[in-house]
Amino acid sequence: MKDTYRHQGKRQQLVRTVQKKGITSEKVLEAIGQIPRHLFMDSSFEDHAYQDKAFPIAADQTISQPYTVAFQSELLQIKKGEKVLEVGTGSGYQTAVLCLLGAKVYSIERQRELYKKTKVFLGKLGYRPKYLSFGDGYKGIPEYAPYDKIIVTAGAPEVPTDLLSQLKVGGRLVIPVGVDVQTMTLFVRKSAKEFDKKEFGTFRFVPLLED
Repeated sequence: MKDTYRHQGKRQQLVRTVQKKGITSEKVLEAIGQIPRHLFMDSSFEDHAYQDKAFPIAADQTISQPYTVAFQSELLQIKKGEKVLEVGTGSGYQTAVLCLLGAKVYSIERQRELYKKTKVFLGKLGYRPKYLSFGDGYKGIPEYAPYDKIIVTAGAPEVPTDLLSQLKVGGRLVIPVGVDVQTMTLFVRKSAKEFDKKEFGTFRFVPLLED
């Protein structure tokens, strides 16, 4: 588990790449510059770790493109100490970004193999989410609701109502919505029954699986 000067140099190049694509949040750029993404990937992909691309990980899932991670993180507008629900722990890379942004992270993963691996791995690297859960992301984690922010890291055909109900008034939910190609969508909860919705271009995610 080495993080060399070469890796660190490549990370700074990656920061410049996502910056050029329009990411402006200093905190998000700082997190991308700090996290050793090569350690979250299969060692055979290590040389590609700091390219702005998604790559396969275990259980037919992917580690998201750094720009996508940065884009979703920036849309969330996280403040230190906020409770954030992450649906789709995956490799734990996005989880690590949320932790560095100062969030109290509650994360849920549908693939048991990934859940077990990532739980151990994040601890080894020193990233400490509040709670990691194995289960159905469509249902969220109701026992710790409401959340200040919710992020979904897989494509959902529509927005799960359970997730909307677990969001605080004033809270933000960022979710890619669609089947083959997804539209990044932001919901801001205005009141018990009212949500503002904004769309931000198309992305490609693995599907959000339901039980």
